[in-house]
Amino acid sequence: MSRSIVPSRRRFLGTGAAAAAGGLVPAFPWTSRAFANVAANDRPRIGCIGTGSMGTGDAHAHAHFGDILAVCDVDDRHSSRAREDGHIGKGKADAYRDYRKVLERSDIDVVSIVTTDHWHVKIAVEALQAGKHVFCQKPLSLTLEENRLCRAAAEKYPKQVFFIGTQQRSQKDQFLRAVNMVHKGLLGPIKKVTVGINGSPTGGPFPVAEPPKELDWNMWLGQAPEVPFREKRCHYEFRWWYEYSGGKFTDWGAHHVDIAQWALREDTKGKGPTSIDGTDVKHPVPFKDGWPTQDDSYNTAHDFAVKCLFPSGVEMVIDSRSDNGVLFEGEKGRMFVNREKCTGKPIEENWDKDQFTDADVQKLYKGKPFEGHKENFYRCIREGGLPVSDVYSHIMAMNTCHLASIAGRLGRKITWDPAAEKITGDEQAAGLAARTPRKGFEIPRV
Repeated sequence: MSRSIVPSRRRFLGTGAAAAAGGLVPAFPWTSRAFANVAANDRPRIGCIGTGSMGTGDAHAHAHFGDILAVCDVDDRHSSRAREDGHIGKGKADAYRDYRKVLERSDIDVVSIVTTDHWHVKIAVEALQAGKHVFCQKPLSLTLEENRLCRAAAEKYPKQVFFIGTQQRSQKDQFLRAVNMVHKGLLGPIKKVTVGINGSPTGGPFPVAEPPKELDWNMWLGQAPEVPFREKRCHYEFRWWYEYSGGKFTDWGAHHVDIAQWALREDTKGKGPTSIDGTDVKHPVPFKDGWPTQDDSYNTAHDFAVKCLFPSGVEMVIDSRSDNGVLFEGEKGRMFVNREKCTGKPIEENWDKDQFTDADVQKLYKGKPFEGHKENFYRCIREGGLPVSDVYSHIMAMNTCHLASIAGRLGRKITWDPAAEKITGDEQAAGLAARTPRKGFEIPRV
């Protein structure tokens, strides 16, 4: 590819928003092959924060679009492996334990955040403050308050692309088709949606142990309360502890609740459920006032059916008992979708014939052409505009996920004011909307 049609790295990173505003179209195709062939100085420079199993996979994908200059993890085993990986650090990237070392580098344009859930928002907000484009894995937040803090930061720094790793939004034949079907009204008015997300595993009690010498346990805990190290609290298993995550409510809920609310057009500010019934929720350990009373075992919900009622009258049930996926029930028909299939009479009889076109897909992609998940991220960096997995719609799904978690932890129905974004009539439930971080790990208020 000749230099005459390749934008300089500075132009690539600095003029995307202006180009989008002026309606300019790039002169060269946006593909990983084309982008990988340009000169090194024309490629975005990337820092990967969190390089465990998911972080490694994401880093491999990012490497198609830019050069990874830094890898970071609180576990030296992860960062060392990523540094030496021939597709990531290539033996040349700098390795850090402290993510702030990545953010303070002026030569890094993009950060990929694939840490434990309870670290996502703090790093993301500080990355935006540092002028970086942000790719953050789902679920974005740990609490309702964190959703508001992230939205405020995204609004304050609109020139940076803030992308969420909800890859189902890039599955054309499954989720995009299902969302389009609902948007077009082909199922008739939707009466009920069932979101199957499975239940968290149970396990424990787990013994206290010494942290591995390669792991900075204090930094891993971050804003969470200081507790002794247990192997099953750490790395992948953090998902099953409310101290660091929301269990399946946020793990799979971040995917399927997102698809459901996207289809229902309940994914913009001011939207959301008004009633969330958590009376049918079981946990593997005893709870008091919304918190587990046992600290040596997994504590997130393993058996549940949470009913969410929207102002439109649609009932959404988030449960562990249905097949993993989203079932839409309308007056005219039913349709089920997950990562493997999209089924039901509307699909079998092709009700969306001539109504699921390239133009329909591009509309779902916020005016961008359909392409892979990370391709969309890097396109938006260059051209400007919102990505298909934007932070604002993700926050709306996460509001519902956190509300389901709070209602389930308390074992009762709670009410939510979508316009004010607050829990009403229940002081105890409202108290679970935020958490007090450990000193020194506060999230910036922007």
